[in-house]
Amino acid sequence: MKVTVLGAGGWGTALSLVLNDNGASVTLWAYKSEYADELNRSRENKTYLHGVTIPQSISITSDIDMAVATADVIVGSVPSQYLRAQLGKISSHDFRKKIFVNTAKGIEASTLCTMSEVVEDTLQDFPRENYVVLSGPSHAEEVSRRMPTAVVAASHHRKSAELVQKLFMNGYFRVYLNRDVKGVELCGSFKNVIALAAGMSDGAGYGDNTKAALMTRGMVEITRLGESLGAHHKTFSGLAGMGDLIVTCMSRYSRNRFVGEQVAAGRKLDDVLAEIKMVAEGVPTARAARQLAVKHSVEMPIMEEVNNVLYEGKDPQKAVSDLMRRPGKDEY
Repeated sequence: MKVTVLGAGGWGTALSLVLNDNGASVTLWAYKSEYADELNRSRENKTYLHGVTIPQSISITSDIDMAVATADVIVGSVPSQYLRAQLGKISSHDFRKKIFVNTAKGIEASTLCTMSEVVEDTLQDFPRENYVVLSGPSHAEEVSRRMPTAVVAASHHRKSAELVQKLFMNGYFRVYLNRDVKGVELCGSFKNVIALAAGMSDGAGYGDNTKAALMTRGMVEITRLGESLGAHHKTFSGLAGMGDLIVTCMSRYSRNRFVGEQVAAGRKLDDVLAEIKMVAEGVPTARAARQLAVKHSVEMPIMEEVNNVLYEGKDPQKAVSDLMRRPGKDEY
């Protein structure tokens, strides 16, 4: 099967390695021709996956039309805020028989659309049943080194999800099936905002108790908003929900946790984002989540305080204090 991975960042590169291990014919598309040339020359993604070799069997190109034209499956590994623009470049292709696998975890800030909605809006003739979202607790740094990982593939059409499951699954990368496309997408998006909060807790000098409380109550907020948007509550306790929340809030690889930590330590948000040279999806998604919460009248105090710290300069310790001093209530 011919598979094109759009996006040669850490995750796109790691998924290319998984697919290559499984015998697929893989093309990895890089946004800039100079970057594609460097990857072809060095066969190493030094910026995002230092020390991991990219086999010669993986074709690397910056020609997006060529990459997409003959592919049976397109894997979108482009950051959520840029997906629409990249899809616009290939919208003239015939997608009626192509499977599109999205891996971006975010809400489009300008429209509040999920990635499935962006795909359906941009690729006019694209069949809804050909869309699959692949998500779960999965850092590229570990997947690329073949560490055991489990994720979910969600689609409105079971056969599409099963195809993706078979395409990706092997001895170190396990794929479960899910029918809740909306829930899986929202889990992957909103958990990044809670990871920012977890990082802020670290940066403010708090301990495990504080982070555990933020994670647990953060999942309550994620579930509350997700259900109001049509997601199924069970999804939030699975790999795409609690699993991804745990790894993103706790891992040293987590960009969102790192950003929150640095902001709480007194650094400016723009300086931190410039330093990491990668996209922290939770930053734009925080604003989108707050807008959705207001629109649907959903109470989300942790996400509200994350926005206050990021965009209004509120002191993280004051934000935590305000959360702790809220009126008492039942847990459920």
